[in-house]
Amino acid sequence: MPRFYVPSALNQLYTFSLPEATARHVQVLRSQPGDMIELFDGLGMVYLAEIMAMGKKNVDVLIRQRLETSVESPLSITLWQSVSSSDRMDLTIQKSVELGVTAIQPVLTERSSQRLNAERAEKKQARWQEIAVAACEQSGRTVVPKIYPVRPFDAALLAQSPADLKLLMSLNRTQALNQLPPPESVCLLIGPEGGLSNDEEDLAIQYGFQAISLGKRVLRTETASLAALAAMQMLWGDFKIA
Repeated sequence: MPRFYVPSALNQLYTFSLPEATARHVQVLRSQPGDMIELFDGLGMVYLAEIMAMGKKNVDVLIRQRLETSVESPLSITLWQSVSSSDRMDLTIQKSVELGVTAIQPVLTERSSQRLNAERAEKKQARWQEIAVAACEQSGRTVVPKIYPVRPFDAALLAQSPADLKLLMSLNRTQALNQLPPPESVCLLIGPEGGLSNDEEDLAIQYGFQAISLGKRVLRTETASLAALAAMQMLWGDFKIA
């Protein structure tokens, strides 16, 4: 069943017009009055809606049922991703959302391949948020992860939120994930192409980060993010076999 993100309060037996962009998606699918679609508000609520009318630019739906569903991971992961090249960053955002990340903080590091002024950074953030929404629609997630504004590395460290574990991927002073105590929340820092500088690693460790490794091979920045997320979900999250 097609599913769409509608960022507004929805009530059962309530008729309303879909947002313009969502209505276009419904029309592209050649849906017809009487067809059912799934809507989610990005905060955990899911609804079944019936298409009641379709115009040239509008689609009216009636909320028929609220669904009780739980697909979010019990492990809260905030991904600190060093800004990489456009295609790699887009891929990292998309796949990390599919893997259950809770929030993403893009950071500018010494070796980040993109240098963004304020205007470009704002546009990138908006695009990455759209990618996160699309990934939620595709993967069945009910909560849309927040994509925070791009921050310089040192500013992100100063503004960080508490987490049970703060981890950075490194080839130095590392330990394995399964050597760590099971957390409920994790902040994961991934460097750019070329990795974090020694000074950046040292600074992160001063702020409570621990270095981890997934093995002896050097992973690309987008591979490192996704491999670490999958490993953490397997150990501590919703990939874990009871």
